[in-house]
Amino acid sequence: MSSLRLVLEEYQGIIYLIFMALGAAFGMAFPEWREYLETLLLPLLAFLLYTSFCQVPLVHLPSAFMNYKLIMAALIGNFVIIPIFIVILLIPVDSLAVKLGICLVLLVPCTDWFITFSHIGKANTRHAIALTPILLFFQILLLPFYMLIIFPDIITIEWDKKRIIKIFLLLILFPLFLALLTQKLAHYSKIGSKILNLTSWLPVLLLSLVVFVIFSSQVEMVLQIKDLFVPLTLIFLSFLLFALLLSKILSILMKLPTLDGRVLGFTFGTRNSFLVLPLALALPENFQIAVLTIVYQSLVELIGMLVFIKIVPKWVFPN
Repeated sequence: MSSLRLVLEEYQGIIYLIFMALGAAFGMAFPEWREYLETLLLPLLAFLLYTSFCQVPLVHLPSAFMNYKLIMAALIGNFVIIPIFIVILLIPVDSLAVKLGICLVLLVPCTDWFITFSHIGKANTRHAIALTPILLFFQILLLPFYMLIIFPDIITIEWDKKRIIKIFLLLILFPLFLALLTQKLAHYSKIGSKILNLTSWLPVLLLSLVVFVIFSSQVEMVLQIKDLFVPLTLIFLSFLLFALLLSKILSILMKLPTLDGRVLGFTFGTRNSFLVLPLALALPENFQIAVLTIVYQSLVELIGMLVFIKIVPKWVFPN
């Protein structure tokens, strides 16, 4: 059974691409299903984030701070240098909605498939896992602050406040609390250990379903912004190239081991698109392009990660 799980993780990038294609095909064939699929998105994301958080050692969070060089490099890169680079990327963009979508998706580092791609890309998976709760904490803390700095008028936008509160409770607090409870239970009972072990099987399957739902419910609208495909592709590819360059520079400056340098490459390259997508869905109708920008970024990033897992261990951080 464990070998099947390893196969799922090894080929998850291809699995996600297949589910993206299936979702797009389904959405175009059955557009009337869009509303029903959108109602499934939040519960699916909540369950996905719960199973992902279960793989993060929340009960051992203090020990995650021991590898201070990697932590400092990851925090400086993700929360100081990358936000500055994003502001530069926004200069040629005219649409406020597109700018908002780019910022929402690129400002926050990934906390789910970052670990798996780190594993496939022969990085230090144990250090990647330990780094994840720290990244999650800082992005929740800093994202509103960054958005206010980059978009001072954001407070004038009529967000769906009830939906924002619902999203915060359903997608952050509740999954975190439930994951912590599951990990605590696993320390004291066999049932808890079995539940925790079961959750390790689910992220790839759940993320495949999430990808299917997102692309099937949004494909028609994504096709309406086909004029933006080229500039958005250039922006997101520029970001991926910058992530590789930044990881190499910081790993040299911080004198990190090769495997930790690879961790930097994957944490800088992967973004938390599925966490911020529900936030974008709480925007007014005239900001719908922000949602589509986030959806499109997840596609570009996934293809980029399939390249990363080959070039990061072979060329960027060779043994």
